[in-house]
Amino acid sequence: MPDSAVTAVSATALDTALAGHPAGLRRTFAIISHPDAGKTTLTEKLLLFGGAIHVAGAVKARGEARRARSDWMKIEQQRGISVTTSVMHFEYGGAVFNLLDTPGHEDFSEDTYRTLTAVDSAVMVIDAAKGIEARTRKLFEICRLRDVPIVTFINKMDRESKDPIELLDEIASTLALDITPMSWPVGSGQNFKGTYDLAHDRMLVFDASHRERIGEVMKCEGIDDPKLAAALPKDQYDKLAEEVELVRGGYPTFDLDSYRAGHLSPVFFGSAYNNFGVRELLDALAAWAPPPRPQPAEPRAIAPTEGKVTGFVFKVQANMDPNHRDRIAFLRLCSGKFRRGMKLSQMGTGKTLSVNSPILFFAREREIVDEAWPGDIIGIPNHGVLRVGDTLTEGETVKITGIPNFAPEILRRVRLEDPMKSKQLRRALDDLAEEGVTQVFRRVIGGDNIVGVVGELQLDVLKTRVEAEYGVHIDLEPAPFETARWISAESKADLEAFMSANRGGMSEDRDGSPVFLARNAWELGYIAEKSPKIKFSDIRERA
Repeated sequence: MPDSAVTAVSATALDTALAGHPAGLRRTFAIISHPDAGKTTLTEKLLLFGGAIHVAGAVKARGEARRARSDWMKIEQQRGISVTTSVMHFEYGGAVFNLLDTPGHEDFSEDTYRTLTAVDSAVMVIDAAKGIEARTRKLFEICRLRDVPIVTFINKMDRESKDPIELLDEIASTLALDITPMSWPVGSGQNFKGTYDLAHDRMLVFDASHRERIGEVMKCEGIDDPKLAAALPKDQYDKLAEEVELVRGGYPTFDLDSYRAGHLSPVFFGSAYNNFGVRELLDALAAWAPPPRPQPAEPRAIAPTEGKVTGFVFKVQANMDPNHRDRIAFLRLCSGKFRRGMKLSQMGTGKTLSVNSPILFFAREREIVDEAWPGDIIGIPNHGVLRVGDTLTEGETVKITGIPNFAPEILRRVRLEDPMKSKQLRRALDDLAEEGVTQVFRRVIGGDNIVGVVGELQLDVLKTRVEAEYGVHIDLEPAPFETARWISAESKADLEAFMSANRGGMSEDRDGSPVFLARNAWELGYIAEKSPKIKFSDIRERA
């Protein structure tokens, strides 16, 4: 985890250090939520308000165009969920945004975790009717471990919802987080009239008869303005006036340093589907979200103002363009000015790469980029050279830390229907393991392919993609093992002796690192107790 001294940089100091620097304009953030809270819809509407698209797919489009721009895989379109991280680059309000739309489903937590290592802030989307859900809590804890500041968007206010004060108290108590409401809802469901902007003393009016319209602004001189009282039913106005007074007295005022440190979250209410509250959220991100922060690394942290280029690969995506069987490495730039055609060193292997066709992303669409700055996410066409966790630099020997692989929770044996396609299967498994869809272990005895995943849905994705993208039909059978652990020892002789004595459970991951496969938790505990010189690890970082 990052050293607190690395991330605990005051807002003033960070903004001053990056004043006038292109990195100071960057806002690299992820959207996190429980499934079905409206995350992908909000992503699309942020793109709409940011001018990156002109018609939101969920509003007016038909057929293929109706599907969200960030969900481009066939399986995503069929199931209506995000199963891989998408990156979208756009400009708004003088800021340059890199938006990462992450999978909401818990079965894709590895992809989400690695994505959160590449962002400087996050937007947490909460369903107003459901409040804090299990997945939201887990993702928030990941953000907390990295001191990632969070803006909260309480979505679906056009539907019946929990009491807003109850929602705020739930967020504060469940997440142990200070919160500052920046807007306040007037009603919900059919009685939703809009939100009162607490920061600017104005009413944002919701018009249910024109869902595609953006909320109109009613300027008023505070909550006591007769114009506001006349615009709302008396019972709603009286409740609004009472709650605004209560909220202003009961919650802390917004503090930029507290937000940037991850201790306080500004809260906005709205309806992403109806374009309501989205502009205010985007304005807040442009004004408050941090520019690139110092990046934890060994032997030292990397400041965004440094002149030499450094970056790390947090994701590899295979077959974004099925016609070209491409593999794109997603590189988060941490320092320096990146220029097209420059040579970068790959830490660990010592190889030098010429990056001649770097790309900026708009979901699956892309364009060649000539230069990029800290905070930007660029794609590097990759033919198996770059891997998740790799550090690229202009020459200095430094390794960016905190991008792990996790031991899988489900193991399956791969059975190939057509033995003549074994070569295609190996390529498919290698590509998808490189991407992080699965982990592949090849047994020392027999050479079976054992795939490991975190959740059952990943198995569906694996099988679907192997068939759709590689033309290989497979079955995933129960494996004779339940758990996997990477093993190591201080002495090479001790490691070799263990591997020899336990050949039936030994395998290698795609890096050639030794992995012990256990039939159950009891066997793992028993073998570990008998082998005190062997270290069993459920987390492994790229060497």
